[in-house]
Amino acid sequence: MNTIKKICSISAAAVMLFGCTAQKNSNNSSKPTVSYESTLTSADSYTPETAPLPVLSIQTKSTDPNVMDFVNEPIAEHVSELMKMWVEPPFDPPAPYYEDCTITLKGSDGNELMAASDGQVKVRGNWTTTYPKKPLKIKFTEKQNLLGLNNGAEFKNWLLLAEYKDGSMLRNKAALYASRQILGADGLYAADAKLVQVEINGEYRGLYLLTESQQVAEDRVNVTKPEKDYTGTDIGYFLEFDGYFTNEDELHGFSLDYADNAPLTPFDGNGGSGRTIKCIPKASEYMIPVVGITIKSDVYSQEQHDFIAKYINNVYRIMYEAGYNHKAFVFDENNDSISESSELTPQQAVEKVVDLDSLVDMYIISELACDADVAWSSFYMDIDFSPEHTKKLTFEAPWDFDSSMGNRPYSEDGQGFHAANIIPDPSMGMDSINPWFALLAYEDWYQDMIKKKWTKAYDNGVFARVCQMVKADSDAFTGDFNKNYDTWNNIKDNEIIASELSEGSKKCRDEKECADYLYDWLNKRIAFLNSQWHK
Repeated sequence: MNTIKKICSISAAAVMLFGCTAQKNSNNSSKPTVSYESTLTSADSYTPETAPLPVLSIQTKSTDPNVMDFVNEPIAEHVSELMKMWVEPPFDPPAPYYEDCTITLKGSDGNELMAASDGQVKVRGNWTTTYPKKPLKIKFTEKQNLLGLNNGAEFKNWLLLAEYKDGSMLRNKAALYASRQILGADGLYAADAKLVQVEINGEYRGLYLLTESQQVAEDRVNVTKPEKDYTGTDIGYFLEFDGYFTNEDELHGFSLDYADNAPLTPFDGNGGSGRTIKCIPKASEYMIPVVGITIKSDVYSQEQHDFIAKYINNVYRIMYEAGYNHKAFVFDENNDSISESSELTPQQAVEKVVDLDSLVDMYIISELACDADVAWSSFYMDIDFSPEHTKKLTFEAPWDFDSSMGNRPYSEDGQGFHAANIIPDPSMGMDSINPWFALLAYEDWYQDMIKKKWTKAYDNGVFARVCQMVKADSDAFTGDFNKNYDTWNNIKDNEIIASELSEGSKKCRDEKECADYLYDWLNKRIAFLNSQWHK
């Protein structure tokens, strides 16, 4: 781990290398003053689980003296390759690998919640694999349900998020909790999650967030999964807007042309403040390609790859023409090319190819969280071309919020617009934007949808319960949190992650202070958005 400490001053952004460039023609206007007298009310209250938390026990089948290397040593291969530019040799960590294990789950009273089950465990993630406490993936031999998550649905694949960078350990849980209520109201998917204690080979490993794998499955991302080696295009595609897409094999990644790199106007509440941004920089400006698309689901042919790549680029163009040129473009009957139509409004043209409820839901979640990664990765969408599906691009499965909610060094005051705005990265001197949110941001009908959905969720107490969750979990699991930080101590000893943290997060000295900071930030954020959107 000394090797990692040598590069602790290098932000994760050094690995991300955002790929959008901004032309700044004027300074940001001052943000509006907002009263933070919280009006959050709810007929329903959040109730935490019983403390102490359940214990998920992993026992390796191997008794090799070095068997614990499988959770201590691996770093994602594409990350370690980039790290070699900064780390002095020798530096050659193993890539994550599966270890055969037996997994058991017991309640706080010692009662068995899941009998010993065979499976495999490995380190998973990108930059988070460089931390001492690493996130893990469990792949059971047989489908299981854990702790009743997702209404008891059974799967082979489950995840354990280490939450090393988030001192509260509650940002992912809070974001997913809100997402399940907002997206769930529209029949869309967001992962379920609960905190658990984890031990491996009898060694206590700390508190983790047990959650679901982002995958194609009937009760997760429910799109048609092709039979092995099927080559037709009438299947479901699960996609990630992803800065790591070039690490995939040729069939599972593709670039975006961004409507011939047409400029976007950031949504900042002030008409963009005279700025525009392009998503493809000049070739001389950055070292790696810009953000593209990773195909997360199974594809078996070049035809499938080329079809979905062309289709998504055309959907982007349809959205751009509607939002920026107020023109309606439609696909031909083979979904191969698009042309202008005089029979539809621009809004109707978008509605034919995009599930707008899902886009608005994801925008509200991303705006609430001020997620630092929203313009880089972990932004998911899917579309299904099988006969019984709508064939609309759908945005769901929100993910990766440990850098959100004031934990990174921007958006610390909870004010301003973020998700469709230019996102600065001071450590790298670059700017970025999530184009999917910016394409329609200035359309009145789109803003009306946002306000209507926000008002419904707010009045139904969704955001009140998110705040209650942070307070209630922090209070209920004090002993579990203390035990975790007795083991890792990464709030006070934060050398490895300090460059990624906001001043507010760096000042916290224990989980309670981290949770209080998160709670205060959420209340400020909700108050600001409510002042803009509540009808």
